[in-house]
Amino acid sequence: MKYITTINEIEYLVELIEPGVVRVNDEIYHVDFEEIGNQDIFSLLINGKSFEAHLSENEKNKWNVQLQGALYEVNTLDEREKRLTEAAGYLSTSNSKYMLKSPMPGLISNIPVKLGDKIETGDVLIILESMKMQNELKSPQDGLVTEIRVSEGANVEQKEVLLVIDPLEE
Repeated sequence: MKYITTINEIEYLVELIEPGVVRVNDEIYHVDFEEIGNQDIFSLLINGKSFEAHLSENEKNKWNVQLQGALYEVNTLDEREKRLTEAAGYLSTSNSKYMLKSPMPGLISNIPVKLGDKIETGDVLIILESMKMQNELKSPQDGLVTEIRVSEGANVEQKEVLLVIDPLEE
């Protein structure tokens, strides 16, 4: 399985080759890790060197990783999630109207938001079923749900607009 990991805005391609063996970009690493208690602290062994990492989720639905006195903001997506976020237009800016488009044909299985809801970056807007998989389509920005153009149980086409989010007024 391949993952796209962004650390402090730099992207890395991470591939799990086999248990304990990871490729990061073009480099192979032998990795072992274990959680220490229930404190979000991990003991890491990377190519024979020992490290301790502290993990915590931040308000942007990313991870803060403290390693050797440095703090890193980390986000990890598998290849499918990466394609979904790109297809859904996650590159929008938070001061513009955002139109959530279906990244693929599918069935709307759930709409957890309502017209007029105030939402935050990362909130699930719609759950789209496609090829027997549930795909959570999340908001790329804070805003207000101003249009919902589909209903639960509806079949949708790729690139069909599902809902609209207007930016919050400052």
